[in-house]
Amino acid sequence: MSLSASDQFVVGDLPVDGLDSGSSILLTGDDSRALEKAFYQLVAPGDDEQAAVLATDTQGRTVKRKLDRVERGAGDRTSVLAGTGRESDGVQSIDDLGELSGLGMTFSSLVTEAQLGSGRFRSGILLCSSICSAADDIRSVYRMLNSNFLPDLRRGDGVGVCALDTSADLGTASSSIVKGMSTSFGAHIEVSTSGREVVLDLSEVGGPADATL
Repeated sequence: MSLSASDQFVVGDLPVDGLDSGSSILLTGDDSRALEKAFYQLVAPGDDEQAAVLATDTQGRTVKRKLDRVERGAGDRTSVLAGTGRESDGVQSIDDLGELSGLGMTFSSLVTEAQLGSGRFRSGILLCSSICSAADDIRSVYRMLNSNFLPDLRRGDGVGVCALDTSADLGTASSSIVKGMSTSFGAHIEVSTSGREVVLDLSEVGGPADATL
């Protein structure tokens, strides 16, 4: 995965020219496997990039392995804060998914570390719906995103992706949560399935409305 001439962030096999630095993407859909497939395409770091991923329901080693399938060596260039599995090199465990102040600060620290190399980074949350389910108040999730996720994208040379499974029990209507979160993100990508294909509406990031993976 190499950079384009304009120094945009390229995104795996997706039919998009690239993402501008500072891009923040809300990724939504009702199929968690389809969301994951799209998420890894967007978050896998290139040769001169680092990444930080908050994975609520996936082991850190699994995250790294799936990133490697998109881009060779991407897993080694990624730090993971994981809700399941053991800690290992580049993998930390989430202490309490519902304690959003500590969760946000820990993840923000990983993002800061990801910027220390070349400065170019990617950050991602998979799945934010699990955080919404664990939180006592959905407003605390919005605060975490606006305090510990989105600011790094405005200050640094990076892109961020937040994946939300709309089929999860979120404690309130998923459409209301998507609407609320969309106001804070620069782009919204909807993910669906058609047979065995994953379909993405990439119109808000300069791609087709019916791209497939």
